[in-house]
Amino acid sequence: MKISYNWLKQYVDCDYSAEKVSEVLTSTGLEVEDLTPFESVKGALKGVVVGQVLTCTDHPNSDHLHLTTVDCGGEAPLHIVCGAPNVAAGQKVLVATIGTELWKGDESFVIKKGKIRGEVSEGMICAEDELQLGSSHDGIMVLPESYEVGQPASHYFPVEQDYTLEIGLTANRSDATSHYGSARDLVAALNQQEKTTRYHLILPTVEAFKVHDTSNDIEVVVEDPAACPRYSGLTISGVKVGESPAWLKNRLAAVGIRSINCIVDATNYVLMEIGQPMHAFDADKIAGKKIIVKCLPDGTPFTTLDGAERKLTPTNLMICNTQEPMCIAGVFGGLHSGVTEKTTNIFLESAYFNPTSIRKTAHYHGLQTDASFRFERGADPNSTLYALKRATLLIQELAGGTVTSEIKDVRNGDFKPAQVDLSFDYLDRTAGQKIDRTQAVNILKSLECEVVEQDEQHVVVNIPTCKVDVTRPADVVEEILRIYGYDNIAFPAKVTASSSHAVKPDANKLQQQVSDMLAANGFYEIMNNSLTKAAYSTAFEAFDEIHNIKIINPLSSDLNVMRQTLLWGGLETIAFNQNRQIADMKCFEFGNVYRFDPNAKQTAQQPLAPYSEHACLDLFITGNMHDENWNSSPKPADFFELKHYMAGVLNRLRFCFDELDAREGTLPHYEYSTTYLHDGQEIAIIGKLSKKAIKPFDIKKDVYHATLNWSVIMAQYAKAKEIQFAPLPKFPAVRRDLAMIFDKNVTFDQVRKVAVSAENKLLQSVGLFDVYEGDKIPEGKKQYAMSFVLMSPSTTLTDKVIEKTMNRIQNAIEQQLGAILR
Repeated sequence: MKISYNWLKQYVDCDYSAEKVSEVLTSTGLEVEDLTPFESVKGALKGVVVGQVLTCTDHPNSDHLHLTTVDCGGEAPLHIVCGAPNVAAGQKVLVATIGTELWKGDESFVIKKGKIRGEVSEGMICAEDELQLGSSHDGIMVLPESYEVGQPASHYFPVEQDYTLEIGLTANRSDATSHYGSARDLVAALNQQEKTTRYHLILPTVEAFKVHDTSNDIEVVVEDPAACPRYSGLTISGVKVGESPAWLKNRLAAVGIRSINCIVDATNYVLMEIGQPMHAFDADKIAGKKIIVKCLPDGTPFTTLDGAERKLTPTNLMICNTQEPMCIAGVFGGLHSGVTEKTTNIFLESAYFNPTSIRKTAHYHGLQTDASFRFERGADPNSTLYALKRATLLIQELAGGTVTSEIKDVRNGDFKPAQVDLSFDYLDRTAGQKIDRTQAVNILKSLECEVVEQDEQHVVVNIPTCKVDVTRPADVVEEILRIYGYDNIAFPAKVTASSSHAVKPDANKLQQQVSDMLAANGFYEIMNNSLTKAAYSTAFEAFDEIHNIKIINPLSSDLNVMRQTLLWGGLETIAFNQNRQIADMKCFEFGNVYRFDPNAKQTAQQPLAPYSEHACLDLFITGNMHDENWNSSPKPADFFELKHYMAGVLNRLRFCFDELDAREGTLPHYEYSTTYLHDGQEIAIIGKLSKKAIKPFDIKKDVYHATLNWSVIMAQYAKAKEIQFAPLPKFPAVRRDLAMIFDKNVTFDQVRKVAVSAENKLLQSVGLFDVYEGDKIPEGKKQYAMSFVLMSPSTTLTDKVIEKTMNRIQNAIEQQLGAILR
């Protein structure tokens, strides 16, 4: 949120610099994230002076340029080449001298001495748009004769110097969404820091407000009091819509609001002044002379101020006349009901809308306006009448007119302030030290809290209705301490701690160890949003949209469901990096995935039965594994590279990878894949993603993906085998090789398991060093060339023992897998 330093000082009588004010506000919890100088004319007309054209002749080398000499109050006249059609001798003009920086939007250029068509030019005679003093570019500005030559332009065209404070407003500070709200904190903090009571809030008076007659009365009916607890309004007739004065334009420009016309600017001024959103309707366009606040049928079309046609939902609160909707309540105005230059009568609205209703409507339509920003945080229901009177007086000052109706004030509630009983002992315990009672009460008074009752033990206060988040003693303590100053709370001399039982295994510690291991192997950790787009479920058959957990009020269509897999976020990350010329990637992500089971019964005892979540670890590799080098070619990523890393992770977690039950994967988004089970539970899937799967992300290179069910792994970790250590073997190992022909559907994992089951004492490992498929073996067959390493822990193996063992392994493979020795 932006506030103006000069504007803020209208409500607080202090002479602190903008930097000091920023420090004070930050100390109260209104963190000033940026402090930017503001000038009503960018560059503040520095270097621009009043000059008088002494001579003006045609340029010898141009049919539209002129050669002029201009007296700017210096020792000698300046020679300036000017292209304006209206330049003439004797004129008083504005001259940008050499070194002056002129701005056009966010771009600037510096006036330099140079030659134009061969003639020297020592400055620039300016038009009003070139100095941001107007919009005309028909010719140079011709000044009155009374202007003194050599005087700075800012002497006759005052430039307001200001500062814009950018405040990082938290969602609970609805009371500070205005200059007056920020001033409230500033007053309280200054009084506390200087141990005084001399600083007071200055609120503009509205005593001059009066109703002239009731000749243009407009009825107000609220059909949805829950969404609109209070609606106030009145009619002003005989206004003249025009341009706002400079002071109002400057105030609004300092906080980033563009001037529209004097009526709209007045409502925006009150919005930024006291935080009450307002809206002005053309009263002559209110059909039936009646305002109706209600919701409309689903799908009703409505065209907003930006020209976009939007389809309404039955929960969108609308401001209507007797024939049609005119405005999305508290969010955005309509295209045809607003104030224009032809407007002469207006209906001024000042309302309090339900924050939840406004938040849902704004998010549904993707609209974030200054009004919705305040309404969805909770505006002050008791400020509507003051805002109405304040805006009326301002409009009458700017555009004339008279009030031609009584104030319509439809209330659906009493809007009484919350009353909180604060024990001083509770204040001390929460703060961690004794807080002076008088100081605490004075702080509350500075924050406009009304003290109802007070004694040595407690204080009872009425909380201003603008502070919607302050309802409990804890909230009041927070109000006191942020003004008291957290820096004034002393650190305790000792720290008290208690030991706690740690659950084993420590999942967080294991996760950190695995992360460190992957990072050491060149992986980058990624973290994606748990919300994703429902459209992915349609593109991936394995993740049926019926299992999506939908967000009731999504921020956008890209974040409307909770993710069923980490795969989508990983592919988005790869696409994001690929589009920035980073094609070679290894990355991993830890995160939860979510699933809705429509068949699970929801009961009072188990309201969340249909919903489930579990943790996953996903690995991704794509592109080349290493860069091209003089002695090696780039090596593209492949299935076995990723399998190597996945095996390392599982082995680190006490799972013997070779003992896992490997099965051919069936998920359709993989070109080929393998599923690994342990004790009958699926713990990992690895495969190459199909072209169809990566096409929606516009990824060009192959992507290999592995997903590990971290929740299942953690559950089985405690049951996994402990890592055991043994001395190095004293006896040599022996290797024997076999080449055998198998059916194509036989996997090496099946062969390895048969071999291990046939000989589990001497057989140390089984390796595959060649696979052959070709015309030298029968069709539908393949050849595995395998190595078998044998070793005894207690003796040297003899040829007889080795031969007997290999025969046993060979026979088992032939019998169980139908293999033939090559």
